[in-house]
Amino acid sequence: MEVEDRPALQRFNEDVLPFGFVAGVAAFRYRPAMLIDGNDDRGIDVGPLTRDGFAIPRMRSHVDDLDPSGGPPFSRDCPEYEVRLPAGRSLLVLVNHFKSKGFGSQADNNAKRRAQAERVATIYNARRADGWKRIAVVGDLNDTPDSAPLQPLLNGTDLQDVSEHPACIHNGRTGTFKTSKDKIDYVLLSPEVFGAVTSAGLNRSGVWHGPRVKNPWPMLDTLTKEAEAASDHAAIWADIAI
Repeated sequence: MEVEDRPALQRFNEDVLPFGFVAGVAAFRYRPAMLIDGNDDRGIDVGPLTRDGFAIPRMRSHVDDLDPSGGPPFSRDCPEYEVRLPAGRSLLVLVNHFKSKGFGSQADNNAKRRAQAERVATIYNARRADGWKRIAVVGDLNDTPDSAPLQPLLNGTDLQDVSEHPACIHNGRTGTFKTSKDKIDYVLLSPEVFGAVTSAGLNRSGVWHGPRVKNPWPMLDTLTKEAEAASDHAAIWADIAI
């Protein structure tokens, strides 16, 4: 999740989710809700929610990492969360939000995203060398799969994109942003986790589409105008049997 701070995440968990805002979906709370404060002075942080039975016994921040220029590579962070699974195994989740294309010099933005991709790839490869088999790298990477800045992560590791899994249902729309033209959000899995995927897909029900969109997707009944959209990003989900 992208969220301002842990209290906001907890309030969302306790005060919004129990009302079951999606028809036919049972209302529930997550537990625990966790977040490490990152580098963004606007309070844009990233963190997970997990269900009962999926504890987070360890977490590690990279806010103090340095790039070759001596500055932090991460605009937010690349926190590592160990999620303990009910069977006693653990899944290591690296949560990210890379530099956007929206402001400043595109050359500088591209260089920043590449530095972030290189650093995440280094962290991931180090954890693999440490013996971790079950790892997920997730988040808004703000660039497309064919972009040069993301190649150190997409081609410099053995991570696999869940959107390319045979079980992934996307109905021909592999993009994740707004009208699904661009794919900039990812669930990247180590081979052991990718091989355990039983189903996956993209949930666009909270993303607004106008009348001119071809083959429009079903939106939430409560979504009547763009300002009410839950997000302009589709949610990527996966069921994994590990």
